[in-house]
Amino acid sequence: MDAVDSQIQATLKKFWGFDTLRPLQEAAIRAGIEGRDSLVVMPTGGGKSLCYQVPPIVARRTDVVVSPLIALMKDQVDGLRQSGYPAAALHSGLDPDSQREVESGMAEGSYRLIFAAPERLVSPRFLQWLANAEIRNFAVDEAHCISHWGHDFRPEYRQLAELKHRLPAVSLHAFTATATVRVRDDIIAQLRLRDPVELIGSFDRPNLVYRVLPRTDAHAQTLEILNRHRGEAAIVYCLSRRETEELAAALAAHGLRAAHYHAGMDPERRRRTQEEFMAERLDVVVATVAFGMGIDRSDVRCVIHTAMPKSIEHYQQEAGRAGRDGLPAECVLLYSGADAMRLQSLIERSAAEAQALPQVLETSMRLLQQMRSYASSLRCRHAALSEYFGQRYEADQCGACDVCLDEVAGVEDGTVTAQKILSCIARTDQRFGAAHIADVLVGSANARIRQWKHDKLTTYGLLADLPRKSVLNLVYQLVDQGLVDRSDGERPILELNSLSWEVMRGERKVQLQQPRGGDRVARTRADSESWEGVDRALFESLRELRRELAMQRGVPAYVIFGDATLRELARLKPTTLEDFAGVRGVGEKKLQDLGGGFVAHIREYCAGSSPQRHRDTETG
Repeated sequence: MDAVDSQIQATLKKFWGFDTLRPLQEAAIRAGIEGRDSLVVMPTGGGKSLCYQVPPIVARRTDVVVSPLIALMKDQVDGLRQSGYPAAALHSGLDPDSQREVESGMAEGSYRLIFAAPERLVSPRFLQWLANAEIRNFAVDEAHCISHWGHDFRPEYRQLAELKHRLPAVSLHAFTATATVRVRDDIIAQLRLRDPVELIGSFDRPNLVYRVLPRTDAHAQTLEILNRHRGEAAIVYCLSRRETEELAAALAAHGLRAAHYHAGMDPERRRRTQEEFMAERLDVVVATVAFGMGIDRSDVRCVIHTAMPKSIEHYQQEAGRAGRDGLPAECVLLYSGADAMRLQSLIERSAAEAQALPQVLETSMRLLQQMRSYASSLRCRHAALSEYFGQRYEADQCGACDVCLDEVAGVEDGTVTAQKILSCIARTDQRFGAAHIADVLVGSANARIRQWKHDKLTTYGLLADLPRKSVLNLVYQLVDQGLVDRSDGERPILELNSLSWEVMRGERKVQLQQPRGGDRVARTRADSESWEGVDRALFESLRELRRELAMQRGVPAYVIFGDATLRELARLKPTTLEDFAGVRGVGEKKLQDLGGGFVAHIREYCAGSSPQRHRDTETG
């Protein structure tokens, strides 16, 4: 082990209580220490942050981190300071006194990391400070934001190319969790990286269980999923603001600690919802994608999409907020073929309003189709996601998705059911949309059915034994498979094609899918190993202690200790500071600040008495 390796190891143990690095982390840290440009792609939870946090400590210098959101900067700085790491952030949310304090510390060289937004970074004043302070290393977090081909393009990121122009000697280190080959190439070009070290980790998240369910009743299905995660953190994504409000209210009515979040809310209310979630006073946030990159809570155990996202990159980024601590988590997509059509209209309208170039619209449509293919196909979810990002998935079965867990069943006599649906479309003269066809098939008695005398058709009520929403989902499955066409426009109609007639003549077999049922899913949750040997009552007691400490210190609860560390404490039950120091995630500062209180808490628990919750947790 050379001197640099020794310094890296000592830094890891001192600040984070870690003994080892993953191979990719070590290479990224080396590139940072040596000041060589790099592009680092690691999945969410893969430890990207360490790659830019360790180098300035080892090299004894100040580095700058470009970060897109104030909330993200604040949480990272809070976490670093709790570990004794000298870091600060400059952003518009600071009051004048705090800003002067940070600027003074910068001038004195008191910090190893300075976090800043891209637009602040390229301001004349900040560029002058960078030059005077001889800052030579920059980490660009969420680097996919610089690419037109990425899922979260932000024009202000394009300004970062100015760094290489104004400060030619600097090294840039780009970090992202989700980037296709095209996006990676674009990041290198836009940031003008010179002969960069390219470090591409596995895109697979083996601790996540992926499920895609036909959406039949979003409220009931979401409640059923969340009931598997009572008392745990969850994020539910919806397409519209109205849907977030309605669903959050419905969940709260069933006793869940839930709230909504969207861009149309008062900023103060948005901030309060986010802080309550981070402080564990809320378990569930029902949100639009406005609830985005600023969410750094590591113990999210479930992410639900009540509608299909616009791209696989969006899905990977949003679902990836689950299980960032490496512990098992569940990601569920409630899918209907109607989602793609709705999103297609939104994309076209947005492109027209922005007068977007034809290739931009074409790219958006291609991304949407790829997402639709993922949602409607029946193949291993882990394999599909890995291969989308250009990586081969080696295992035959992942053992962690609905397909490989055999949770998806075929509809009995799928071809016959398809023939009934297609026949109904034919007998209504191919003049109606999916909703009307579903109404005819279930035997609805609404006025429109009677007006067209469709209650007299031989197909009327042919699927009356199924819920209307299930029938509608089956119709959209036929659309997804290309067995029915759907016209464009505000009132799209269903039309038969050559494949439709092949099915009706019995020349083509059809497979339609449905979930096997909630009981089977509940039995297959893949988290038993992570709980092995853990005293659950002690774990919950430690969570409560963590929550109180976080409230006292004004930081997110996970900043105190992550769930992985709490489970380890509840497994090992250390009753001395020496034993406590050996737990992964306990660095020197946290041992000093928190060790005495946690050890006393565990001792009292093991002795059979109720731990004193509001004790002073300082060791000395």
